[in-house]
Amino acid sequence: MSAEEPLFRVVRGVPTAEELAALVGAIVVRSRPAAAPAPVATSAWARSGRPAGAAPTARPGGWRSAGLPR
Repeated sequence: MSAEEPLFRVVRGVPTAEELAALVGAIVVRSRPAAAPAPVATSAWARSGRPAGAAPTARPGGWRSAGLPR
Protein backbone atom coordinates (compact mmCIF):
# COMPACT_ATOMS: atom_id res chain seq x y z
CA MET A 1 0.00 0.00 0.00
CA SER A 2 1.41 3.35 -0.96
CA ALA A 3 0.97 6.60 0.89
CA GLU A 4 -1.50 7.73 -1.77
CA GLU A 5 -3.93 4.82 -1.33
CA PRO A 6 -6.85 5.40 1.07
CA LEU A 7 -7.18 3.16 4.10
CA PHE A 8 -10.78 2.34 3.14
CA ARG A 9 -13.22 3.26 0.42
CA VAL A 10 -16.98 3.55 0.09
CA VAL A 11 -18.23 0.99 -2.43
CA ARG A 12 -21.95 1.74 -2.22
CA GLY A 13 -24.00 4.79 -1.29
CA VAL A 14 -23.02 8.39 -0.68
CA PRO A 15 -22.19 8.93 3.00
CA THR A 16 -22.26 12.38 4.51
CA ALA A 17 -19.20 13.93 6.12
CA GLU A 18 -20.71 13.16 9.54
CA GLU A 19 -21.22 9.49 8.65
CA LEU A 20 -17.63 9.19 7.44
CA ALA A 21 -16.38 10.88 10.60
CA ALA A 22 -18.36 8.41 12.73
CA LEU A 23 -16.92 5.49 10.75
CA VAL A 24 -13.35 6.75 11.11
CA GLY A 25 -13.88 7.32 14.83
CA ALA A 26 -15.20 3.78 15.29
CA ILE A 27 -12.27 2.30 13.39
CA VAL A 28 -9.74 4.29 15.42
CA VAL A 29 -11.31 3.27 18.74
CA ARG A 30 -11.45 -0.40 17.75
CA SER A 31 -7.83 -0.44 16.56
CA ARG A 32 -6.40 0.78 19.89
CA PRO A 33 -5.33 -1.79 22.47
CA ALA A 34 -7.68 -2.10 25.42
CA ALA A 35 -6.54 -0.15 28.46
CA ALA A 36 -6.51 -1.77 31.88
CA PRO A 37 -9.38 -0.57 34.06
CA ALA A 38 -8.47 2.04 36.63
CA PRO A 39 -8.34 0.74 40.20
CA VAL A 40 -11.33 1.64 42.33
CA ALA A 41 -10.44 4.28 44.88
CA THR A 42 -11.51 3.39 48.41
CA SER A 43 -12.20 6.21 50.80
CA ALA A 44 -10.38 6.50 54.13
CA TRP A 45 -13.73 6.01 55.86
CA ALA A 46 -14.30 2.66 54.12
CA ARG A 47 -10.71 1.53 54.80
CA SER A 48 -11.08 2.30 58.52
CA GLY A 49 -13.88 -0.24 58.76
CA ARG A 50 -11.70 -2.99 57.32
CA PRO A 51 -8.42 -3.31 59.23
CA ALA A 52 -5.52 -4.74 57.24
CA GLY A 53 -5.38 -8.51 57.39
CA ALA A 54 -8.84 -8.85 58.90
CA ALA A 55 -10.56 -10.91 56.25
CA PRO A 56 -14.13 -11.94 57.00
CA THR A 57 -14.40 -15.54 58.14
CA ALA A 58 -17.41 -17.79 58.21
CA ARG A 59 -17.94 -19.38 61.62
CA PRO A 60 -20.85 -20.18 63.90
CA GLY A 61 -22.14 -16.96 65.46
CA GLY A 62 -19.90 -14.86 63.21
CA TRP A 63 -22.75 -12.56 62.28
CA ARG A 64 -23.14 -11.59 65.95
CA SER A 65 -19.48 -10.73 66.44
CA ALA A 66 -19.31 -8.79 63.17
CA GLY A 67 -20.82 -5.74 64.85
CA LEU A 68 -18.72 -5.89 67.98
CA PRO A 69 -15.56 -3.80 68.45
CA ARG A 70 -12.32 -5.70 68.07
